Amino acid sequence: MPIKYISPDELAAIIKSDKTPSKDYIIVDVRDDDWQGGNIKGSHNSPSAEFLVKVDQLVKQTKDVPLVVFHCALSQARGPKAARIYAETRDLLQAEGEDIPHQVLILRGGFSDFQAKFHADPHLVENWDAEVWASEWST
Repeated sequence: MPIKYISPDELAAIIKSDKTPSKDYIIVDVRDDDWQGGNIKGSHNSPSAEFLVKVDQLVKQTKDVPLVVFHCALSQARGPKAARIYAETRDLLQAEGEDIPHQVLILRGGFSDFQAKFHADPHLVENWDAEVWASEWST
């Protein structure tokens, strides 16, 4: 089953809802050195360079979370690849009866689009550094 995308607005609505992070949903940011400059509030950084060797640990930590959203800077390569690896690993657990039904999504446009729209909202973005984003990405 192909992994679906979630828009920045849809993710913002989840974050601002009464859903509990790390219980109802988790956001996994697979950016590496480019993680500096800001992140989605409450997201978990799991760098893509180490993702394959740590995916089993991440699945074990999140197997009771029904919604997992992955992203990187643009969600064109690292985010989708990590989401696919995670989903395949977690689907195996579910097939063995060791996991709950779950959904794995990819943030459309990655952190670049998300921060361009929401960097001024402290409920959605933290550690934002204007110098890092001083380009066409910011408004």
